[in-house]
Amino acid sequence: MKLICYLSNGYPSIETSVQTARDYVEAGCDIIEVDFPSSDPYLEGEYIAGRMKKALENCSDYEKYMEGIRRIKEENPNTRLILMIYENTLSEIGADRFISFCQENGFQDMIYVGSIDPEMKKKLIEHGMKISCYIQFHMPEEEVQAAAASNGFVYMQAKPATGNINPKFPTLKNCIDHLKKLGITREIYCGVGIAAPEDIQMAREAGADGVFVGSTILKLQNDIPKMKKTIAEFKRKAL
Repeated sequence: MKLICYLSNGYPSIETSVQTARDYVEAGCDIIEVDFPSSDPYLEGEYIAGRMKKALENCSDYEKYMEGIRRIKEENPNTRLILMIYENTLSEIGADRFISFCQENGFQDMIYVGSIDPEMKKKLIEHGMKISCYIQFHMPEEEVQAAAASNGFVYMQAKPATGNINPKFPTLKNCIDHLKKLGITREIYCGVGIAAPEDIQMAREAGADGVFVGSTILKLQNDIPKMKKTIAEFKRKAL
């Protein structure tokens, strides 16, 4: 099972993000999710949204963010990157510019947030991007069907919100088994609620192909040895 670590691009600086990516890889991270900070990160919690706001205060030039991501790939050629971008950010960069950036650097995997302009998402797919779909733990039918029809990995919520459980699929294993029975053969990665080694073990036993770890790692960036130790511990549970 893959360990996926989230990187707040540009916080506190782009140079720091490049170094943090090196630290992630050295500690055993398999895949890095790299964001483009958004001016309207409406799906993020206060912690991640605050980091995005600070990043944009320090640097609002998306060309520099793209250059930072390019450096991360060059310095870590054996580590897969997943790009996370909001629709409003993509509009600021420009779809054609963003697609060229992805094609020139071999980026395909993407978490794309937004639904105002469906043609934008369609254009990305037409140009080779693989767009993930998020499924909440209570397995809304429309989200399940969207994931089945998509071309990217499935992002499955690892733990339910309080009381928000579908009685047909009360456990994460039930959810993943159902998705596979529907014919989904693409990777199923689990996130939201992965904060401790036992969470990773739970996801592995449920049949997940990978787990996303976010704020648990980000909050340790001022203590690099502890951060690396935590990533290494998480990786051991993923094996």
